[in-house]
Amino acid sequence: MPISAVGNKRPRESGFTLVELMVVITIIGLASAVVVLAMPDPRGRLSDDAARFAVRTKAARDLAIVQARPVSVWVTPAGYGFEARAGGRWQAVSDKPFEVAKWSDGTQAAIGGIEGRERVVFDETGVADHAIDLRLSRDGEARDVRIGADGSVVVGG
Repeated sequence: MPISAVGNKRPRESGFTLVELMVVITIIGLASAVVVLAMPDPRGRLSDDAARFAVRTKAARDLAIVQARPVSVWVTPAGYGFEARAGGRWQAVSDKPFEVAKWSDGTQAAIGGIEGRERVVFDETGVADHAIDLRLSRDGEARDVRIGADGSVVVGG
């Protein structure tokens, strides 16, 4: 009597095949790559630094007009701050939007070829004592900010 083929069958083992595992690992890898590429830079965007500086400088100009006293913005390669003239001397403006700020990590600031600290003073009418050009750069990207003698503040590419 011939041996039955039914007796030689082994029960099918449960689990995943190698191909199924490779497909799942590939999908997880692609999803991880998408998440990493979509994550924002923890330093923020350079254009955000430039816009933040411009808005705060415009607010300082407005403060000079409202308080009818000179207000200045000083800029260094490391950061910037605001001061108001009171009692015959410059005093730091302590209001929250005018606190001293540092540029984001990796950001380089160049002030029209001037090294060190540069100050622009807005008078009671909002006019600046002189114009400056500020260039912020990081990782091959650059943004220009111009404070005009008329008190205007413009962010450019």
